[in-house]
Amino acid sequence: MPESAEQQSLAEIPLTELVACHECDLLMRKPAISDGESVECPRCGYELYNHRHQVVRRSLALVVAALLLYIPANFLPIMHLTLLGQTANDTVWSGVLGLYDSGMQSIAVVVFLSSMAVPLLKLVCQLLVLLSISLKVGRGYGLLLYRIYHHMREWGMLEVYLIGILVSIVKLADMAALSVGFGLACFIALLLVQVWLEVTMSPHQIWEALAGEDISARH
Repeated sequence: MPESAEQQSLAEIPLTELVACHECDLLMRKPAISDGESVECPRCGYELYNHRHQVVRRSLALVVAALLLYIPANFLPIMHLTLLGQTANDTVWSGVLGLYDSGMQSIAVVVFLSSMAVPLLKLVCQLLVLLSISLKVGRGYGLLLYRIYHHMREWGMLEVYLIGILVSIVKLADMAALSVGFGLACFIALLLVQVWLEVTMSPHQIWEALAGEDISARH
């Protein structure tokens, strides 16, 4: 009886005041939290959401930093290779062109999408979403762009590309004179900034801010 009474009481609560656990599907009333606090599921202990201070401002700073790093990370030399008297400067973009010119067009397209196109589109979507919240304009477009961003998250694989670069450096070190370029430092910095951005840009607060419910997220 207590369980059925609890279910009946939950049925009378508006949906905006309820939250469901992503892991065990427990439906509960959404608790009110302040900055720095998080909400955990009482059944399985999964962190449902948290509340961070100045989410939009901090996320905007990280998005701008990532966009500034994007061009040097992809177009500055990652490594300088000298083999049999010939010197080559390899970049992410030259790697895509090399794959395409060698007859591996499909692989070149996949590498271009996962290492260059999708990460850039994700950053642009994040920037426009944050601007729509900060400037309080185009909130409907912000909701659409944030959905698009979530669908693209699995396609940006900078960490996989970085592992491939590091493996190539290790294998080529014994075959040729090799030195690391400034582009590799920018590429690693871009990856770290994007990871930091994923942690900072709390989805719960962004959705609420886009819906006009969370005023504190804008500050």
